[in-house]
Parts: sequence; C-alpha cells; structure tokens
Amino acid sequence: MKNNGMKKIIISSLAGVTLMVWLTGCSFALGTGSTTKVVNATVGQQLIDLKKAKDIGALSDAEYDQEKAKILNSKQ
Repeated sequence: MKNNGMKKIIISSLAGVTLMVWLTGCSFALGTGSTTKVVNATVGQQLIDLKKAKDIGALSDAEYDQEKAKILNSKQ
C-alpha cells in the first residue's frame, strides 16, 4: 500500500514539474513573437490623414482647422 501512495506522489510531482517546464517554454515563446515598431508620420502625411478624416466627415471644419494648426505649430 505504501508503494501506491508513493507512486501517486511521484506522478503528481512529475506532472507538476512537466507543467511548469511547459508553461515556462510558452512564456519564452510568447515573449519572442512580434515586435511593435513606432513610425512617426511626416508633417505632410499627418496633413493628408487629417484631410481624409475631414473629407469623410469625421471632423468638422473647425476641428480640422484646429488640428491642422497644431500639426503645423508643433513642427516649428
């Protein structure tokens, strides 16, 4: 009977260790996936994007003028 109890402990321990090793491997794999690259748009691209937003109705004329002024003033 002692043998069965010992076997259960050993199997449980091995299962736990296996799970920890597997999860550690997963966390390393997740950390090495893709990277995010930040690209700063040029003033011209920002103005083009702003105009597109105005053209589709996402911005009013006043909002467009305000944002355009911010873009132009921030680059001086």
